[in-house]
Amino acid sequence: MIVVAVASGTSADGLDVGVVDLRTGHDHTIDVRVLDTWTEPWPDTLGERLLALLPPATTTAAEVAALDTALGQAVGRVAAAAVARTPAPVDLVVSPGQTIHHEVVGDRCLGTLQIGQPAWVAEATGLPVVSDLRTRDVAAGGHGAPLAGILDRLWLAGGTGPRVALNLGGIANVSVVAPDGSTLAWDTGPANCLLDVAAARATEGRQGYDVDGELAARGQVHPGLLDILLKHPHYALTPPVSTGRETFSAAYLDGALARVAGGDGRPDWPDVLATLVALTATTVADAVRPHAPEEVVASGGGARNPVLMAALADRLDAPVRISDELGLPGDGKEAVLWALLGWLTWHGVPVTTAPGTRTPRVLGRISPGNDPLVLPAPIAPPTRLTVRARDEERTP
Repeated sequence: MIVVAVASGTSADGLDVGVVDLRTGHDHTIDVRVLDTWTEPWPDTLGERLLALLPPATTTAAEVAALDTALGQAVGRVAAAAVARTPAPVDLVVSPGQTIHHEVVGDRCLGTLQIGQPAWVAEATGLPVVSDLRTRDVAAGGHGAPLAGILDRLWLAGGTGPRVALNLGGIANVSVVAPDGSTLAWDTGPANCLLDVAAARATEGRQGYDVDGELAARGQVHPGLLDILLKHPHYALTPPVSTGRETFSAAYLDGALARVAGGDGRPDWPDVLATLVALTATTVADAVRPHAPEEVVASGGGARNPVLMAALADRLDAPVRISDELGLPGDGKEAVLWALLGWLTWHGVPVTTAPGTRTPRVLGRISPGNDPLVLPAPIAPPTRLTVRARDEERTP
């Protein structure tokens, strides 16, 4: 199948698009060929309106409904354009939607909400659409996040020791994959979500993120602020756990800065950014170090921040690689993940965010396209994922 995935992550900085060829291989293997990945900017003010839903803001049912429609229409337009530019016929679209609330209390997820009505996507493309991929896992006792562990387990198993996949999106998450494929995946804490807030404040809105880490490179870590940030209770929880921008919000950062200002004064913005880099690097390293991985494979927008990557390298005992070196584009790995999850749903494969502790479920819901919905017979759960080069020849 050729699958188009269109998704927006925690950073809500645009629509990530992936066009992926997925096929069953030998011995329960999935062969993956990434045909294309790119990011589409938000139309008009849609990104700002989505971020305006975050705490401490209040909203109305009318605004949530309007955004549900507007996001579905935007994804539909982008997906239809992706289908049109793909030479081979596309079989399926995956649209996980934008998370606007993820309710976590302690180590339990009580609910999660993604918007972006898939009916608009099906109408725009004429293709079946897989959406709502988190809720079933939450209903089964999981967190619905991070889902990356499902891909990472298939992709990174088989080493001589544990390997770690690190995604540096709005929230940082890790998957610790043992040689036999057993996997523990969880959200370690904030990554770009707080850095982006600080960068926008530092540049009076001219920059939505710290380009190449230049602002953080000019600053110094503020020990008092870092100490306050490291005391957040999330870091004491036992994985698997999840979190989101509801917890690590602009209001949370403002509260921490106010506490510092009550002592020796609020630090300059470059110092705030340097401290936030240290926060992410420290919390990721503290989470990963006990597992003694043989390597860490990084992806996501934060992997393009050389200051953050250098801080991670300083704190980790294992070498850090970029996922591109293993065939998955660092900027597009999340889109590949969504394409894989949609493919698994289409083929009736149950999965879970916590292997070995919960019964897997088939995730998501399927909206029919223009033709009657005809699903294939379920397949056996795959055990490995092989990434093929884009120009590698395929046999029919």
